[in-house]
Amino acid sequence: MSEGNARFLGTIPELYDRHLGPVVFEPYAADLVRRVAVDPGASVLEVACGTGIVTRHLRQGLPATVKLTATDLNQPMIDYARSKPGFDALEPIEWRTADAAALPFPAASFDALVCQFGFMFVPDKDAAFREARRVLKGGGLLAFNVWDSLAHNPFGRIAHEIISGFFAADAPNFYQIPFGFHDPDVLRRLLEANGFGKIELDHVALGVRSASAKSLATGLVKGNPVAIAIQERGTALEPIIDALEAAFAKSGGAEPFRSTTRAVVVTARAGVR
Repeated sequence: MSEGNARFLGTIPELYDRHLGPVVFEPYAADLVRRVAVDPGASVLEVACGTGIVTRHLRQGLPATVKLTATDLNQPMIDYARSKPGFDALEPIEWRTADAAALPFPAASFDALVCQFGFMFVPDKDAAFREARRVLKGGGLLAFNVWDSLAHNPFGRIAHEIISGFFAADAPNFYQIPFGFHDPDVLRRLLEANGFGKIELDHVALGVRSASAKSLATGLVKGNPVAIAIQERGTALEPIIDALEAAFAKSGGAEPFRSTTRAVVVTARAGVR
């Protein structure tokens, strides 16, 4: 991951999980995992597992005999995921720190690779998909999602606009990253160039419901690396959270806040045309 956009440090994982997890990540986790069907003896790799939202869905939804390995570039995210209540009661999960563009696994190790909202942050997209193909067995499943554009995700667009408005120059660019990798032609071209076929791309629109505009605003500022970028520029977080809360309340209500979101969900097969 590039620049400061990967710094999920300190309290960021906990605030990310509390304020954003149930609102924007859980619904897409359920959608993504329902697309993952493997044999009982299969091995499944999750890349960019974050705070373990998809990991939990995978472990609960797949046969207990499936070997599940969950990885993330950020050790603090893995540490937080492992500490969450309930994980110790699930079937074993192997946790590893790993870069999606340089996976520490032998070739043809896995029957499926799953990644929720992670590939957008990898600077070298070719390397990430090349590595995905390398570690997958022939015919193995790649299942991932990426956010559609800011135009289709009002919560991200409003966050980007409000944060940028606090800076005359050199505004943090964090929200341009997760919402900037969605072109179906680009996705298909990258997948085909790196040995994937049977590519299916779906645009999936889901509702957003947060307990409050304040909670979502807090998550989008303090639960992301954008908080570090803001503070490094000498700007306080609370006025930005207040402004974002007001903008959300105006567009989708104060308690609860409601809106819509959209992602591109992709499945493909390794080495199958």
